Amino acid sequence: MNDVAKVKLACRGVWKVFGRWAEAFMAGSPSPEALAPDSMAKAGLMAGVRDVTVEIGEGEIFIVMGLSGSGKSTLLRCMSRLVEPTAGEVLLEGKDLLKASEAELIDIRRHKMGMVFQHFALLPHLTVLDNVAFPLAIQKIAKAEREQRAREVIELVGLGGRENAYPRQLSGGQQQRVGIARSLAVKPELWFLDEPFSALDPLIRGEMQDELIRLQRVLKKTMIFVTHDFDEAIKLADRIAIMKDGRVIQIGTPEELVMRPATDYVAAFTRNVQRAKVLTARSIMGPAGGVAAAGAIRAGDKIADVAPMVINAGRPLAVMDEAGAVIGALAPQAVIDTLIGQDVRA
Repeated sequence: MNDVAKVKLACRGVWKVFGRWAEAFMAGSPSPEALAPDSMAKAGLMAGVRDVTVEIGEGEIFIVMGLSGSGKSTLLRCMSRLVEPTAGEVLLEGKDLLKASEAELIDIRRHKMGMVFQHFALLPHLTVLDNVAFPLAIQKIAKAEREQRAREVIELVGLGGRENAYPRQLSGGQQQRVGIARSLAVKPELWFLDEPFSALDPLIRGEMQDELIRLQRVLKKTMIFVTHDFDEAIKLADRIAIMKDGRVIQIGTPEELVMRPATDYVAAFTRNVQRAKVLTARSIMGPAGGVAAAGAIRAGDKIADVAPMVINAGRPLAVMDEAGAVIGALAPQAVIDTLIGQDVRA
């Protein structure tokens, strides 16, 4: 996370242990040996989340990913307290959610959190407008105000004109847009999305990813997004946390995970990634060497986006930082090597 970004949500040593007497077991300050998976299994316990500490910055798209059973969805539910962590802290703007009363938690969920899941869970007897306005009705907002807000977010997600349609009259992608609009109607500060696009076909899934990126440019929400698809993660993420057996084993930008995987497990996730979609000009540039700023590209530009410009130029192009200073040069051969998949890891 950018050091200057305000921490919106943080986990400190979060555990979720399933089994009888799990709370008593964790409250007894068990030894590292007792916390080993084999030892816990002998005690009839299983840790879905193991000692997770993360910080999520305000306005960040933070992806949690891993294979089935890695603990990613359980971690998301711990963050929102849909599942009660067995130990640790979940801090929303520095306040521990685990110490919030039931009434406080209901208020936080109603006014600060939005949630989107794989299953749309639309109410079939309600129109699009009424489905989107439903959480506002729960808040007892006046009908005119809630319908006005619902119409605004329906327009925002591209469903203007379908307000009076019923879920059965919509495609899968349109139904998911209704789910997204419903979660946005409460103007959440935190947006939890648990594999929201995994049930969609690839074409619609890509369209929904693009839609999410567009919405984020407008809304700048803090998102925690769960997926098992690394291609989806690198398209959406500011940072990614990769989980295995309940633990977070590496957190980094997509570029960092590709260039510097911490373990063989992380390397396996990134092995077949099209690196040109992940790597930036900064990551493969060489020394500036007197290149002119004319035709310069930005350090954060993805190689896939600037490849035609660099290759067609037939010469190195200047790479500029955010302040406009030349910090390096991007050569055509470096771009070609990235496109054909040669290993460019440091």
